[in-house]
Amino acid sequence: MMTRVTAVVLTYNRKELLQRCLDAIQAQTRPCDDLLIINNASTDGTREMLDSEKFSAIKIYSLKKNVGAAGGFNTGFRMAYDNGADLIWMMDDDVIPEPDALEKLLDADALLAEKGVGRSYLVSLAYSNSGRLTNLPQLADKLPSCWPIYLEHGLVAVGFSTFVSILVPRDTLEKYGLPISSMFIWGEDAEFTLRVTREEPGYLVGGSKVAHVRAMEAGIDILAETNSVRLSYYRYYVRNNIFLALKYKTRRRFISVLAVNAWLVMKLLVKGQFHKANIVMEGMVESIRFRPVIETVSSVYDYSNIEMTAPKSDVWIEDDNRFDTSRSDMAYQGTRRLS
Repeated sequence: MMTRVTAVVLTYNRKELLQRCLDAIQAQTRPCDDLLIINNASTDGTREMLDSEKFSAIKIYSLKKNVGAAGGFNTGFRMAYDNGADLIWMMDDDVIPEPDALEKLLDADALLAEKGVGRSYLVSLAYSNSGRLTNLPQLADKLPSCWPIYLEHGLVAVGFSTFVSILVPRDTLEKYGLPISSMFIWGEDAEFTLRVTREEPGYLVGGSKVAHVRAMEAGIDILAETNSVRLSYYRYYVRNNIFLALKYKTRRRFISVLAVNAWLVMKLLVKGQFHKANIVMEGMVESIRFRPVIETVSSVYDYSNIEMTAPKSDVWIEDDNRFDTSRSDMAYQGTRRLS
């Protein structure tokens, strides 16, 4: 039985980059069996671009309300799962895979399967615009005893990673659930990959390469931030980091994260940047009661936020849990429980 690979691209207001990403995905040496786009309520003409005949062979899920990167990735994994994916190749619209990026991921997956090695996900090696390594995953806390054997194949066991060209098996979602929507932005990928690697590591695949063309080489820095929209998101960054430290790190590390944020507030106040200091304090206060629930693939989900356009042979029929081949498009609205 052939493995069904579904590529999922999350996009928001970057239609030019989205086009480059899609071109790269469709030029893969190992073609995807499905290609899904999650349009996170873009306002720059992305929806109109995707409505053109050029994209008629792609399943497009347009969200009526922006649910943040976390909600977008949650939706993307859900939709790929709904569509019967065995492996889900997830990325943002600013990721440009090299032609053999997917083939290398699948070769690594096949090698590990042949050796009987468990893996919760595989991830590509990412480079920034300047050619520097970016989005590097962290080594797994508990490396398998046989990990040196796979170095010759360019494979390294990892724990935390981002969603920059990550290949996730269907059974990982069934066992561990989905990214946490309520994290909204910054940290949902760290939480998900830390959660799913508690028993089996992920693997960085050195031969699978992608360009992360909008990677911020300077990192996330509220002191230097000038974009007012991004600035408003920093409370999520602070809140989510404290939540992650509490859930996955040692007590010492958790206290360290709190101390760093407290020091940041003082530093901003001294500089007279009272608005930024208030944002950090808001994030710290929100973290006190932030205990989000992990959503499973069978949990209730509000599908009324999605308008779907499907290729001619793929339209979802709710009653039969299948896709109808007799209609060319649809707008699905409603709430249902997956099973």
